[in-house]
Amino acid sequence: MSHIISKIRKRKRTDEQVGYEDDDDDDNNDDECYDSSGNESPRPSSSSEEEGGGGGKKKDLNGIITSLLLLEDQEKGDQDAQKKASAEEKSFFEANHRNKKKTMLEYYSNIQDYYAEVQETERVKRKKSRALATSVAAITAIAADDSLQAEKQVKQGTGGAGSGQHRRLWVKDRSKAWWDECNRPDYPEEEFKKWFRMRRQTFDMICEELNSVIAKEDTTLRNAIPVRQRVAVCIWRLATGEPLRLVSKRFGLGISTCHKLVLEVCTAIRSVLMPKYLQWPDDDALRKIKDEFEVISGIPNVVGSMYTTHVPIIAPKISVAAYFNKRHTERNQKTSYSITVQGVVNPNGAFTDVCIGWPGSMPDDQVLEKSALYQRASGGLLKGVWIVGGSGYPLMDWVLVPYTQQHLTWTQHAFNEKIGEIQRVSKDAFARLKGRWCCLQKRTEVKLQDLPVVLGACCVLHNICEMMNEEMDPELAFDLVDDEMVPEVALRSVSSMKTRDSIAHNLLHHGLAGTAFL
Repeated sequence: MSHIISKIRKRKRTDEQVGYEDDDDDDNNDDECYDSSGNESPRPSSSSEEEGGGGGKKKDLNGIITSLLLLEDQEKGDQDAQKKASAEEKSFFEANHRNKKKTMLEYYSNIQDYYAEVQETERVKRKKSRALATSVAAITAIAADDSLQAEKQVKQGTGGAGSGQHRRLWVKDRSKAWWDECNRPDYPEEEFKKWFRMRRQTFDMICEELNSVIAKEDTTLRNAIPVRQRVAVCIWRLATGEPLRLVSKRFGLGISTCHKLVLEVCTAIRSVLMPKYLQWPDDDALRKIKDEFEVISGIPNVVGSMYTTHVPIIAPKISVAAYFNKRHTERNQKTSYSITVQGVVNPNGAFTDVCIGWPGSMPDDQVLEKSALYQRASGGLLKGVWIVGGSGYPLMDWVLVPYTQQHLTWTQHAFNEKIGEIQRVSKDAFARLKGRWCCLQKRTEVKLQDLPVVLGACCVLHNICEMMNEEMDPELAFDLVDDEMVPEVALRSVSSMKTRDSIAHNLLHHGLAGTAFL
């Protein structure tokens, strides 16, 4: 449109110049139209007709130009209005996205508060139930004693038989042959390790550590379950993932008793053994971890390898959408619900920090922001050190992640390869965790509010096995599959981006970078 208008304007100027020249010629002709006597001779009529025709053409041309100019102005106005509408629509979508994100975070926070209240309510109920059961047992015991005394007065010498008969009313006779066989000192070590994922020496150490917390006393109604059997029920359940019905038959106990024992022992492991076997390392241990990771990758000041996995659960009765795992559902073509387990491991594959229990719909970066590790880092406790994570985490002052953009340079490819070697340490640790404790591979019967306790106990037992050099059976190897999504804001520190580039350059310059990508 603009180039057409420019041509028309140029043609108009040319016509005007031609018009001026015609006027000059007409003036000359006027001078020549006088005869020798001074009288004006008549002008030819053809010249007037030509002037009239030229004026009409000029008017038509001016009208066309005016119309084109108006169209151009209207087109510019439409473009400005379209740009303004696009800007308003973009701002509206951004504001809507921010509101949705804020609402989701508030929703997750309300879920956590709700579960805390539910857990406290359940604890109070259990406490009242135990008190009520104790009162009923005491009343029953008194009634039994009165009955025995009356029976002794009627029939001398039959008190023992009467007591045995009364005992059978309380305790169902179940076979404990399998557990008695496993508990024998001469039971084969390899068989014991196969069933309980650890040697007898490690099992005895755990029983000794927990004895003061889980030991019970005998009563007049029944004998207490021994500590070794209590621990064995819990570890067997975690190791095999068998339904409580089968665990009950194997150990000769009731189904509800087995369920209660699993929760009690897991709670004891978390409260007694976790502070001892799963804790953030001190300064001396951190220096050793840095040296070991630097030997592995050539990257200095690395104190941990971080990974987040998902544990499948039964669909909860509340907040179903929060626990829906879309990526696992799409991959397996089966509706999946899960909770997350975030862990930081040392070079030996032992956990130094865990964050358990957030809904499976949350991406890795949001789980990290909710963890106690993030709070400690925000307080400056991780200044000057790195924790290496995958592409699902953002790059921060203390989180080092691989390059995720397209068309990487050789230096960036080599850096990603070294980051992958550190990341492989945490992935292998989680694979061994799920391989040893098969209850993490499938949906469990444990209630949602009790799952963090069970998962925490599994992490502690994993650390004990790693520290005691308990080798895992190759048949228990587990293929770990977790989808990583690049966070919306992948870069949260400009200084860390420059530091990452410097580390990548030094690795390549000193010949420490990987070359598998070539």
